[in-house]
Amino acid sequence: MGTKLDRMAEVARTRPKERFTSLIHLINEEMLIMCHHELDANKAAGIDEVIKSKYEENLRDNVRDLVARMKKQAYKPQPVKRVYIEKDNGKKRPLGIPTYEDKLVQKALTKIFNAIYEEDFLECSFGFRPNRSCHDALRSLGKIINKPGIQYVVDTDIKGFFDNVNHKWMMKFLDNRIQDPNLQRLVVRFLRAGIMEEGEKWKTTQGTPQGGVCSPILANLYLHHVIDLWFDRIVRKHLEGEAYMVRYADDIIFCFETKEDVDRFYKALQGRLSKFELELSEEKTKIVKLTDDDDDSNGTFDFLGFTHYMGKCKDGIKRLKRKTSKKRFRRGIKQFKDWIRSSRILPVKEFMRQLNRKLIGTYNYYAVSDNWRSMQRFFRRIRKLVYKWLNRRSQKKSFGWDKFKLFLNKYQIVKPKIKVNLY
Repeated sequence: MGTKLDRMAEVARTRPKERFTSLIHLINEEMLIMCHHELDANKAAGIDEVIKSKYEENLRDNVRDLVARMKKQAYKPQPVKRVYIEKDNGKKRPLGIPTYEDKLVQKALTKIFNAIYEEDFLECSFGFRPNRSCHDALRSLGKIINKPGIQYVVDTDIKGFFDNVNHKWMMKFLDNRIQDPNLQRLVVRFLRAGIMEEGEKWKTTQGTPQGGVCSPILANLYLHHVIDLWFDRIVRKHLEGEAYMVRYADDIIFCFETKEDVDRFYKALQGRLSKFELELSEEKTKIVKLTDDDDDSNGTFDFLGFTHYMGKCKDGIKRLKRKTSKKRFRRGIKQFKDWIRSSRILPVKEFMRQLNRKLIGTYNYYAVSDNWRSMQRFFRRIRKLVYKWLNRRSQKKSFGWDKFKLFLNKYQIVKPKIKVNLY
């Protein structure tokens, strides 16, 4: 199966105008079983409540039946289950969880889409792409802003992007490369599968639910046409100075040399989004003039969990620096506090093992260049939470700091180290 996808990727790379007309046959038993093994067993179940281990009990029969229904065009995706997760600002973000069978088919679609569109997507796009990460996006942004002349940033927020994707435009964009009617029909069925919330089904006439396996690449495809190509091929040619962008899914940072270019671009961006039934969030989108002030009020912006600001290095050279954003810092502390509260009954050794594993996960993302102070502060807060946990565990306030130090000699809390060099 890998060889077929590789050949398809090569065709997409060498023939930029090639339109693929026969793809649906690639979603066969072999591919679906491969997709099954790649899916995360810990993900939430959809409305059918079937999880990976349950589906695996009769894997061959289940997959064979699924392929047979697809060949007869009798397969229809079920509505996604609506759940909510808390955002940094305390509000709730809606997710749509597909059934396990639908996850399999979406995973197969994603493999096909990746083989084609990875050859088309631009270097400025990083979100949910193979071999690209948040750290890669941050590294690219640093290189751009550290270029001589870059003075302005447009920190862009598209209001409710995933909920407002226009299905007709999506299918037009898909048709530029994929003209297999059976595969197109399958995508439409997923887009219109509906949402189930508290036993009630809602139609989906627009949007692509976050939580779906193929939603990220569909979102990338949409913004590739709406933003990336437009900015690269049209906008940059009509500006006086240099201009760049970095996009991670629907989080987009634009960089400019002059305020005149910023104002001209901002107006054009509003018109561009309106054409595709999208709009900027005026509340969250902001224009930033990069300064040397690290006061979280002027010359700073947040991107991918970090507050970005201009600062001086030891040699006096000014460059872009980062620290954990206040919202992410508070959320991280709250998550650890909630976990500690729910894990009080664990034996001490197991508690400390799980705590350190969670801390290492945090460090792996946030322990980046210039973020040492935030990591140290985070470590101290977690250490204090552990101290309080031990006192509550003993049901007496007799666990002093001297005794706590002895405890830490035996059960060490892993300390932060800078793990990711962004320069």
